[in-house]
Amino acid sequence: MGCTVSQEDKAAAERSKMIDRNLREDGEKAAKEVKLLLLGAGESGKSTIVKQMKIIHEDGYSEEECKQYRAVVYSNTIQSIMAIIKAMSNLKIEYEDGGRAVSTHSIPSANKSHTSSVQHNTHSQINSNTHRLR
Repeated sequence: MGCTVSQEDKAAAERSKMIDRNLREDGEKAAKEVKLLLLGAGESGKSTIVKQMKIIHEDGYSEEECKQYRAVVYSNTIQSIMAIIKAMSNLKIEYEDGGRAVSTHSIPSANKSHTSSVQHNTHSQINSNTHRLR
């Protein structure tokens, strides 16, 4: 009596050891994990930091992710060009190369609807990719 251990007790002891080992491994893994809380106003660059971290510390972006961001980069480029042209007009800054002077009124109106549609179509993609990076 008391000298033998039942099969159920052996199985329970083995499960207990397995659980203890998993808890220890998870604890070691969590101790190495660094968590970062990014705070800031909208458009202050929080998601840009996350994207840079992915590029630097992971394998970068897949071809599919690059295709998704292509429209965003295009839209941002168009918006920036329009802002520069508008600022040049407001500040009465002349083009250095007179041949480059174009009607500043036609560029924003020609691209505004396209830029809006690109923004609308890619806004949800950006958000889902940003959340996935977290």
